[in-house]
Amino acid sequence: MSFTTLISVSELAAHAQDANWVICDCRHDLANYEAGRRAYAEAHVPGARFLHLDEDLSGPKTGLNGRHPLPHPITFTLRLAALGVDNHTQVVAYDAMGGVFAARLWWMLRWVGHRNAAVLDGGIGAWVAAGNPVTAEPPVVKPARFNPSPSPQLTVSANEVAANLDHQSLLVVDARSPDRFRGENETLDPVAGHIPGAANRFFRDNLAADGCFKPSQTLRQEYVTLLGARAPKDIVHQCGSGVTACHNLLAMEAAGLAGSRLYPGSWSEWVSDRKRPVATADRKSTRLNSSHTDISRMPSSA
Repeated sequence: MSFTTLISVSELAAHAQDANWVICDCRHDLANYEAGRRAYAEAHVPGARFLHLDEDLSGPKTGLNGRHPLPHPITFTLRLAALGVDNHTQVVAYDAMGGVFAARLWWMLRWVGHRNAAVLDGGIGAWVAAGNPVTAEPPVVKPARFNPSPSPQLTVSANEVAANLDHQSLLVVDARSPDRFRGENETLDPVAGHIPGAANRFFRDNLAADGCFKPSQTLRQEYVTLLGARAPKDIVHQCGSGVTACHNLLAMEAAGLAGSRLYPGSWSEWVSDRKRPVATADRKSTRLNSSHTDISRMPSSA
């Protein structure tokens, strides 16, 4: 049996020692570069390997490709192989922020052709709350061989998003908080607002009060209401930098709405070109110019 979207604490506890299972700790804090690594060193799920958002799940920044651009697929798959992941490995990712950063790894695994990947529902908080063990001991890792099957069709470029402005055949769904979407309280990027024509689905709305994902049927109803008659293949997800958008992608997959895509550069890439239009709550669009698991602890969007 393989897990391809979410896995419960009880399911992971039953399989954690199975052959060819790899657990990945993706804890991170956008405001504290070393926070995730320190948390991992202090205590993690036994056998878990650590992956850093900026070092392992992102590539080099140019100033024009967003805050968390994707790495080269080969670079990423070499890192996976070094962690013991092969083409048949069941990967389970977790974090301490409702799956925000774990979902990025989940999506990237699909991007290189690996579908046996799931996010631990409730993260390490739920794992500990259920009485499961943690350790500070680093795992013994045996490198593996991973042969990628890159899927560039899972992504949409800035040029494709720009071309969509005229005909709106695709619906862009923005995972950032409603205030940032409206152009208020922008603290991460130099320009406030959103891509014209985009809809807003705050990633936190995928979660129940306990920090676990809502039931799949609830998620399905909410997304169908948001998307209307549009098919998943006509949905493009974005956020601030291509991280929390993966949370919405995961939620749709868990709801049985497979086939949507990611704009990896997201808002931080979009506003790097001042010719691209932006919209805010009080105006439809304008051209840029130079003037411009405690759920409560989660980022407003990466």
